[in-house]
Amino acid sequence: MLDKRFVLENAELVQQNCVDRGVKADVSRFVELETQRRTLLQEAEDLNRQANEVSKSIGKAKDDAEREARKEEGRQLREAKDAKQSEVDRVGLEADRILRGLPNMTHPESPRGDEAASHELRKGESKPPKFNFKPLDHLALAEQHDLIDFEGGSRVSGNGFYYLRNEAVLLEFALQRYALDRLMREGFTPTMTPDLARNEIVQGIGFIPRGPETQIYSIENSDLNLVATAEITLGGLHAGQVLDESQLPIKLAGVSHCFRTEAGAAGRAGRGLYRVHQFTKVEMFAFTTPDQSEDMHNLFLELECEIFDGLGVPFRVLDIASGDLGGPAYRKFDLEAWMPGRGQGGEYGEVTSTSNCTDYQSRRLDIRYKKPGEKGTHFVHTLNGTAVACGRAMIAILENCQQADGSILVPEVLRVYVGKDRIGAPDDAE
Repeated sequence: MLDKRFVLENAELVQQNCVDRGVKADVSRFVELETQRRTLLQEAEDLNRQANEVSKSIGKAKDDAEREARKEEGRQLREAKDAKQSEVDRVGLEADRILRGLPNMTHPESPRGDEAASHELRKGESKPPKFNFKPLDHLALAEQHDLIDFEGGSRVSGNGFYYLRNEAVLLEFALQRYALDRLMREGFTPTMTPDLARNEIVQGIGFIPRGPETQIYSIENSDLNLVATAEITLGGLHAGQVLDESQLPIKLAGVSHCFRTEAGAAGRAGRGLYRVHQFTKVEMFAFTTPDQSEDMHNLFLELECEIFDGLGVPFRVLDIASGDLGGPAYRKFDLEAWMPGRGQGGEYGEVTSTSNCTDYQSRRLDIRYKKPGEKGTHFVHTLNGTAVACGRAMIAILENCQQADGSILVPEVLRVYVGKDRIGAPDDAE
């Protein structure tokens, strides 16, 4: 969430930011409530001080009558203080509800507008392939080579679940190891995270764990939820802790299953592996000082581009417009891969994203750091980025690397992990 003082001192700027991001919020009401809360709090503290003074004076009373009178005065003052504190809590609760609904501020270079205003920054090294045959989408390719069983997944777990088979299993593990190896060379600590997180951690990261708008699977009769991304479990790792500045930046490469309800996400573009209820992802996460976060965000983007350039997958990078940013993100870059099987002749589809969330999440999770020689503490900045979401990366590989003879070339960087150069021999073509 945003700093209360910042909102109070920059109410018009914060309100305009809400407009830019398409978020309905009454910033002026927050200012009114927070100002009222501070006044009420001062009044409560004054009443408490008066009650303490009266309490100290009871022993100095001249007689029983004066002693009883002072006790009664103290009792009335404490009742008045308690009533005032109840007002403080009531007003504070309403103010906090507004504050928690405010999105992060937006990077000055981020485009303003809705999704259509997102700006293309660059393209990858590989160009979309020019096939001399009609390319198949990943569903047809998976059926042809017995790679994915959606029907079996549906029978066992419901729509949006699936079984990986044969070389698809090898590709899944190859993608994970390929991404991890690259991130470890960059100083990331490989981490396997829990698949469950408490409500307070999910909320602190910025997801809605319960209610009609949630995309999270929750566990009945508990405060636990299946995580939608390792961002949740990595971000919550240092909740409530004070780090030393010398520890920063902390760079983590998290491997986790991801579970999403994907409510209301039906449509042709989301067919197959593109929008599923469970998948595996390698996630980058960093805790930094404020001075380090922008450079770290650029590093995350460079690593994502390097990973997909290494796979030989064509892609473009978008600077996401304000109206399409999630609440915690200060700035977000999406990497969209070319998918020949989408639409009428191919479309770009998102495969990774990276966001700088500044101190928005760390305020909610109370993650701070301490500078040497200083008494106070500062909130860390948090950043997240997808190194590889295995399902979507697999779509891009299968569709871009298919050959006229029906086989699928394995990207060279993955061959050492997969153990073969191609999926399907040329004589398998129909």
